[in-house]
Amino acid sequence: MSDRVRTLVWVDGRLKLIDQTKLPTTFEVVECTTYQEVADAIRTMKVRGAPAIGATAAFGVVLGALEHRQDAPSDFLLAMDMIFHELAATRPTAVNLFWALERMKKVILAMQGEAVTSMVDALVVEAETIANEDVDTCRRIGAVGAPVITRGAGVLTICNAGALATVDYGTALGVVRAAFEAGTEFHVYTAETRPFLQGARLTAWELVEDNIPATLITDNMAGWLMAQGRIQVVIVGADRIAANGDTANKIGTYTFAILAQHHGIPFYVAAPLSTVDLALASGKEIPIEERSAKEVTHVFGQPIAPEGIDVYNPAFDVTPAHLITGIITEVGIIRPPFAASLVQAVGRT
Repeated sequence: MSDRVRTLVWVDGRLKLIDQTKLPTTFEVVECTTYQEVADAIRTMKVRGAPAIGATAAFGVVLGALEHRQDAPSDFLLAMDMIFHELAATRPTAVNLFWALERMKKVILAMQGEAVTSMVDALVVEAETIANEDVDTCRRIGAVGAPVITRGAGVLTICNAGALATVDYGTALGVVRAAFEAGTEFHVYTAETRPFLQGARLTAWELVEDNIPATLITDNMAGWLMAQGRIQVVIVGADRIAANGDTANKIGTYTFAILAQHHGIPFYVAAPLSTVDLALASGKEIPIEERSAKEVTHVFGQPIAPEGIDVYNPAFDVTPAHLITGIITEVGIIRPPFAASLVQAVGRT
């Protein structure tokens, strides 16, 4: 990935994004010049992954602010309220979206009474800070988590928690990258991740780009690989972690966690502390996004199911805390009991 642009880049008042709906067959960068284009990019999954969504939304706020930088202060604040509302409505599960928007709101609140142009300039700085912090955080997550991958291990992951899901480097794949860069020999098994195929299209692409030994499997092969002794550790990302450690991640993660427990395989979540939502007591309170039926009934625009069939398409599931060995964060691996250790970890940031 070092020879590629970051997942998102802010330059000359424009936000450049890798269009993840085109990978792996086409590498295309789209430019957003309005907050509406940013909202659409998040909603349509041109950009996805909790940390990347958060950073992208922050720059969406900036683009909206730039459109209104000549407004009177009262008009500017009204416009920004609408912009925050529209960006917050794009995807409900990834808490990083709301975390980033709250950081941007605090900038405006702290500058009440100052010139609109000064507020806009401060919003640009805050968005750039969020993006740069994410890169640093992911590299620290990688360094913290690398030792859980031992020599000769088979590493199972699902969806894409790599550079494409963040500003750069990745969370779960950040751990993989750090272990690989340290010279550890291992093999990654990436599940294709139905129905949107993020594992097949995105994670597999990242692994090939970085020459990390890997094999693509279908989601329903994971249990059999574990039974054969080919998986020694499972590492996944997260979109929201409740106060008790229950974790929402891409649909299928819960199944892998149950299988890992049955086979005695450690199951790790890799995520920044910004993904922890202490306001939610348990995973039962995490909102689960449901997406279009077409994602299930069609593949690359081609129908694979009979017209008229009912479809249930939750984009995420929740893995109960008791199935999680540890949560790999930028400040260390958080272990059970999560209700106490998560509060302590968040308090250190």
